Amino acid sequence: MQLFYAPQITLPEYTLTEEESRHAIKVLRLRVGDSLHITDGRGNMHRCEVISDSAKHCTVRVVESQCEYEKRGYSLTMAVAPTKNIDRYEWFLEKATEIGVDCFIALESAHSERKVVKPEREEKVITAAVKQSLKAYHPTFEDMTPFKELVTRDFSGRKFIAHCGEAVRSKSYLASTLKAAEDAIVLIGPEGDFSAEEVALAVENGFEEITLGTQRLRTETAAVVAVTMVAVINTL
Repeated sequence: MQLFYAPQITLPEYTLTEEESRHAIKVLRLRVGDSLHITDGRGNMHRCEVISDSAKHCTVRVVESQCEYEKRGYSLTMAVAPTKNIDRYEWFLEKATEIGVDCFIALESAHSERKVVKPEREEKVITAAVKQSLKAYHPTFEDMTPFKELVTRDFSGRKFIAHCGEAVRSKSYLASTLKAAEDAIVLIGPEGDFSAEEVALAVENGFEEITLGTQRLRTETAAVVAVTMVAVINTL
């Protein structure tokens, strides 16, 4: 199954972008009559047939469409402080997309090691992961967002902040407190953790303090562990 991402796909026929056309015809060597799949990133999965195998303007006809393809029963938002080494943060974006996330937010906190990210670059990482893992839902990505702005927003699901600022036993274990089918947002801080003031502000705004276990985890590892925990809770 070859999956292409086209948020603006038109029915019943659609012409791939020049870059995607080149990949389909030159790399995958697809020809007229061959099949491929296209998703709009909003849950629609289209099985298509190539009707023009131009390397610049590959055109396909939609043969079959499936709505809400492999839709999950929960929504997950991950607000994570980008790491100093951007490759580590992008590794998290890739793996979390494969596992299942609806929204990524680049979080700016008091101890942040990185204050700037490149949304277009991060979108490409996410898109590549969507295509590789055959997802029909494309996570959204939100640029650097100040901690105070984020925690004071309205959010309809459970709100969690993971930190190491006090004894593990005094916080709830994420896998023990979250229930299946509950929407959630999880905050993961930088290597220097959240400040005590940030934790207090989050709690004042309805966030629950959680732990991901007793292991010492890097930011991106902790974030992937959280995503995995949520996925497991929803498959048991």
